[in-house]
Amino acid sequence: MKNIGQTRHIFYNFYNVGKPRASEVLTSYIEQCSEPPWTSYFIKYSSIVDDQWGKSHFNWKVGASNYHILRTGCFPYIKYHCTKRSHQNLDIDDIFFRGIKVLNLGLPCLAYGLAAIYLIKHTEVVKTNKGNIKIYFLYPEDKGSLY
Repeated sequence: MKNIGQTRHIFYNFYNVGKPRASEVLTSYIEQCSEPPWTSYFIKYSSIVDDQWGKSHFNWKVGASNYHILRTGCFPYIKYHCTKRSHQNLDIDDIFFRGIKVLNLGLPCLAYGLAAIYLIKHTEVVKTNKGNIKIYFLYPEDKGSLY
């Protein structure tokens, strides 16, 4: 059994070599936009290492700001919705959203991801320590917008 675990670890590292972590892309994009009041984007699973797997609603500190992050897998993407807000305990919210996804077998998330393939109209590049990563939007965001 030890060999299977080692093989899986080697494959995982080989497949993800050179890819940034999802958390790095999230932080870099928010910094790149000068800590906007909100943002919402998709990122391809294949572009990153998903180090936030299993998280649905959580706090994320960037610079002087705290963000409430709503995150869901919607194959072939991960969808992030980020809102600048004060820090709150989001543990119950996270469990609630995760529970909803499990109860509905993730089918609405899959449908959203497949629909997004056709609905995405805009892309931007995020600069990370591991290179540039493309993120996707349903429409271009107004970077100075409060809503």
